[in-house]
Amino acid sequence: MNILIYDINYAPELTGVGRYTGEMGAWLAQQGHSVRVITGMPYYPEWKVHKQYRGKLWFTETIEGATVNRCPFYVPAKVTSLTRILHEFSFVASSLIYWLGIFFAKRYDVVICISPPFHIGILPVIYTRLRKVPLWCHIQDLQIDMAKELKMFKNKNFLKLLFLIEEFILKRCTVVSTISEGMVRKVAQKNVIQSTCLLFPNWVDEFSIKPLPREESLRKELGLSEHDQVVMYSGSLGEKQGLELIIDAANHFAVKSNVKFLIFGAGGAKSSLESLVKERNLTNVWFHPLQPYEKLSALLATADIHLVLQKKSASDLVLPSKLTGILAAGGCALVSATPGTTLYDIINRHQIGMLIEPESSEALIKGINKALSLDLSEIKARARLFARNNLEKQAILQQFERELLALQNVPSPIEESVLPI
Repeated sequence: MNILIYDINYAPELTGVGRYTGEMGAWLAQQGHSVRVITGMPYYPEWKVHKQYRGKLWFTETIEGATVNRCPFYVPAKVTSLTRILHEFSFVASSLIYWLGIFFAKRYDVVICISPPFHIGILPVIYTRLRKVPLWCHIQDLQIDMAKELKMFKNKNFLKLLFLIEEFILKRCTVVSTISEGMVRKVAQKNVIQSTCLLFPNWVDEFSIKPLPREESLRKELGLSEHDQVVMYSGSLGEKQGLELIIDAANHFAVKSNVKFLIFGAGGAKSSLESLVKERNLTNVWFHPLQPYEKLSALLATADIHLVLQKKSASDLVLPSKLTGILAAGGCALVSATPGTTLYDIINRHQIGMLIEPESSEALIKGINKALSLDLSEIKARARLFARNNLEKQAILQQFERELLALQNVPSPIEESVLPI
């Protein structure tokens, strides 16, 4: 197939949507498909364009068989609701350079648009309508719903406008998919899509991310002793996680010199977290940058407990992608989730982690205390088994490819289908 992927994030970003879209593009290219990607400069989660891409304008590179068209765009030093809107619209405007050429070039067999940002679907809708091409919208994050729940926008008329734009896009998609059962329900409840919302979960490469013994972890490199008990958070440091609770917990455990809190990542909330650590004179919290993908297994093997935190208002509007790696590495995740959400149900049903109440310092402290006192070997074994049976990269992408191939013979929305989880 001749495939066009449109996404603001792409490889070589190490976390979030960009990593999954990058792996998707590379995998499809490896299967013999012609893959073209229109994307921005790598910037996430640091919110700073990566060094090797700074100062560049529009240019094309090849990444693992996929042709990648890069666009310059505005990346704010401080992320606010307003600067994020400007950031996202600047990408759409910048990408017009490529889209103008695409309208008069060889017809693509399918266009895959990755959301968020939700509104980048406007250009694919115009193209696919004019050229009579199937449009697949894959939702990694219900962005407007999240903004509403987190009260990022107070103007109700503006929110209404955003939902109308979202409805315009989703109504004109041949396929709409998302990453969790709860998000599938949320999309279905909008009553705007033309066919069943597909479940297309984020995956993990079980051969690359696997359990390692403690001696092969990064403990020695990080200056940790064999007696240290490590509580780790790794990933994007954003507002929707409520990460200030980690600092509250670290303050509680400050009297225990062998309990260390390691935070790996970058994002809009990092500076405020560092300020909290400084204000409380904590010496048991260490900040580190994200590690290269090839060191991920060693990084995950460093922790006794992994934190997967999110706010109540984010329930079923996003599914933390960091969980897939933790499970594949046979880690024990301490997860804050609300009963009835996909995240809660998966952890509870399969007993592959420990659950705590969201947005509660007391619950987090109790959860850490309990986890540090238990033999977690059975939880870790179940976590690895779950990842192998349900999140295996090859199986999920093969099913995705089958759905793509089916679109070649389907001029209208495809029949009901659900990808495995």
